[in-house]
Amino acid sequence: MDISIIVPCYNEEEVMKIFHEKTTEVLDNMNVSYELIFVDDGSKDDTLNAIKRISVDDENATYISFSRNFGKEAAIYAGFCSAKGAYVAVMDADLQDPPELLPQMLDILKSGEYDSVATRRVDRIGEPPIRSWFARMFYKIINKISDTDIVDGARDYRMMRRDVVQAIVEMQEYNRFSKGIFGWVGFRTYWLSYENVNRVAGETKWSFWRLFKYAIDGIINFSQVPLSIASWFGIIMTIVAFLAVVWFVVRKLMFGNPVDGWASTVSIITFIGGIQLFCMGIMGQYIAKTYLEVKKRPHYIVADSNRKE
Repeated sequence: MDISIIVPCYNEEEVMKIFHEKTTEVLDNMNVSYELIFVDDGSKDDTLNAIKRISVDDENATYISFSRNFGKEAAIYAGFCSAKGAYVAVMDADLQDPPELLPQMLDILKSGEYDSVATRRVDRIGEPPIRSWFARMFYKIINKISDTDIVDGARDYRMMRRDVVQAIVEMQEYNRFSKGIFGWVGFRTYWLSYENVNRVAGETKWSFWRLFKYAIDGIINFSQVPLSIASWFGIIMTIVAFLAVVWFVVRKLMFGNPVDGWASTVSIITFIGGIQLFCMGIMGQYIAKTYLEVKKRPHYIVADSNRKE
């Protein structure tokens, strides 16, 4: 098997047929043996049946269906665990990852100079401005506070050699953030840029809140800086509180002026209490991640599949 294509799917009924036609057209012209691994992430529409129809007509198409929605990260991981190709690619079903790039990606890997070919968007045309701004800020922040290099505009769309895939599979952590994992495992990566492509049909499943939560997960999974921020907040507020006590004592001894004003006292207490809750929230996020890891629950549960292991 030359190439395995992993396609995470969640409520993508409208695009499945179009994706299959365009992707197989490109792959057939490449004159390589390939497999399409559709991973249905607990879709609520007719996505699974659409995939099954494709697999009946195309012997190269197989599927894995989860018992419920476990998330895109679990779907990607399931594909990696199941892929058999010498080269493995991850693609979205909405055709925002152009299949026309596959031949170029394969040629770069076959040259032997690189182990992975990753894609990045050079623009965000068609995306809401506020969403684009937050995305750019996320990449700037995580690159400053993390040792993992995540390129601005990076997509999950990439093709890798088998040894890279094996390294990723061996990282069995429950809380997964693929963009960070791709960077953490290292290897020689070629960045292939392309202009943004809109969905061919349907609507994005990534709301602003879901993207924001995903960004927070990425920061917590690959950086300990938020914990350091909490510690520094505690140190700074301790110093400020100590200086305030000294000031009030000196003021009383030198001027005999009692400290008055309940409003200012309440404001200070509320402010300090807010910082404490903020710091506890940061620590709570890390504790929650640890809690999920130590449970050792499976990343996903397969309800249906036509994969032959």
